[in-house]
Parts: sequence; structure tokens; C-alpha cells
Amino acid sequence: MSSMAYTWRLRAWQLVLLVLVLGGWYISSWDNQIAFFLGNPIVVAGRIWSWFMPIDIPANFLFEDGLKGRADIYQHLGVTLLETVLAFVIGTVAGMASGLWLGLSPQVSAVLDPYIKAANSMPRVILAPIFALWFGLGIWSKVALAFTLVFFIVFFNVYQGVREVSPVLIANARMLGANAKQLLRTVYLPSATSWVFSSLHSSVGLAFVGAVVGEYLGSARGVGYLILQAEGTFDVNTVFAGIVVLTVFALLLDGLVGAIEKRLMTWQPRTSETEKL
Repeated sequence: MSSMAYTWRLRAWQLVLLVLVLGGWYISSWDNQIAFFLGNPIVVAGRIWSWFMPIDIPANFLFEDGLKGRADIYQHLGVTLLETVLAFVIGTVAGMASGLWLGLSPQVSAVLDPYIKAANSMPRVILAPIFALWFGLGIWSKVALAFTLVFFIVFFNVYQGVREVSPVLIANARMLGANAKQLLRTVYLPSATSWVFSSLHSSVGLAFVGAVVGEYLGSARGVGYLILQAEGTFDVNTVFAGIVVLTVFALLLDGLVGAIEKRLMTWQPRTSETEKL
């Protein structure tokens, strides 16, 4: 089977699975008791439409009450995305720098090892009230919370990547006259890069988690704030609409990370999906 044919078949099965899930969700929503907890996918789609489109949806057989009015979704989404991107970028840079430093400084890492493990084992969500006290209820308390989620994932992956560089490879590079800077650029960084990108795909979702949890605990803007308001009125359809919007943008950011990875990791041999089967 050619790679193109395999890709099309894979996408077709993924689409079938999505249709089955949405169809099962819609059929189950015919029961009002189930719909109270799970919502209705048609109404959820209508909520998203009413957020992003200026046209109100009139009442009809699908929307008994209609969908009137618009949340200022662009402002709320912009705040959440800003918090997420700031935490993602700052956490990635800090995690890479700290991982490289400790990975190349075994004595320092040995001294700091128990403290790093203690900080990583701490449930970071409990820091949200402290960050709100330190940074206020603006975006920086959310950025700080999301930063703690991103930082440790990137840090430990870079740290492990540097420590697992083959000693034989390092010895051969030194025999060829490589100095410390050349070793860092040609040996350590390429080894750590693959570990970094494997961690970034997980960090994207966690950056969104940190931003939204921070908005839950104290905010007047953001998609998390919209979801919290909907939960207060038992509007499960709006809750799911917010979740769908966050998921879509998390996938877009993850796709951007994947595109950057593909561009920077051209030296790394890749196995096609058909060869894996």
C-alpha cells in the first residue's frame, strides 16, 4: 500500500470514528435526563457559532429558545491564548536552559537533586492562590501557574537527553579537537532537541490547563471564566462549547510545534507509517 493511500484510509477511519461519537452523543441527548449532563452536540455547535458569528440563530426545531446574543469570545480567547503562549515560551526556554546547565554540571545537579524532585512532586495547582496573592488577578498569576506545569516537563526531558549522550560519541568528538562550545553545539544540543520536542507536545496541553485553572480560581476574562459562569447556571452546552474551542486551539498550537519540529529535525531519520505496519 502506498503512503498516500494509507494516509487517505487512515483519515477516513478517523472521520468515521468522529461521526460515530457525535452521532451517539446526539442520539443519547434525545433523553432529557442525559442531555442535562452531556448536552446536545447541535446546541454546542450553535453556541460556538453564536460566539464567533454576528448572526443570531432563530428558534426552530433544533433550537427551541434560539441563540441570541454573543459573548465577547475574541477578548476572552485572546486573554487565554496570551496566558498560554507566554507560559509555554517562558517555561520552554527556562526548562531548556536549566536542563542543559544541570545536565552538564553533575556536581550541582547532585546537590539540587532532592529539591528538584520535591518541587516536581508538589501538586502545582495548590500554588494558584499563592500566585494570585503575589501577582494579582491579572494574566501573570495564570502565566505563573501554567509556567510551573511546562517548566518541569521540558526540564526533565532536556536533563535526561543531555545525560544520555553516548560517552563514546563525546570521546570521539574530543579526539577530533572539539572544544566545550563545539561539543555543546554539535553533540549535546542535537541530542537534547529530540527530547525537547517530545516534551513540547505534552506541554501545549498543560499550558492551557494552567491558564484555564488560574481563570477558574480568580478572573474576569478568559475562556475558563466563560466556562465557570456557564457551570454556575448549569449550562452544560456552553461548558462543552468552551471545551471544544480550547481543544481546537490546543491542537493548532500543537500542530505549529509539530511543523517547527519537522523543519528543525530534518537530520533525524523518520520511519513512514506504512513501514511501521
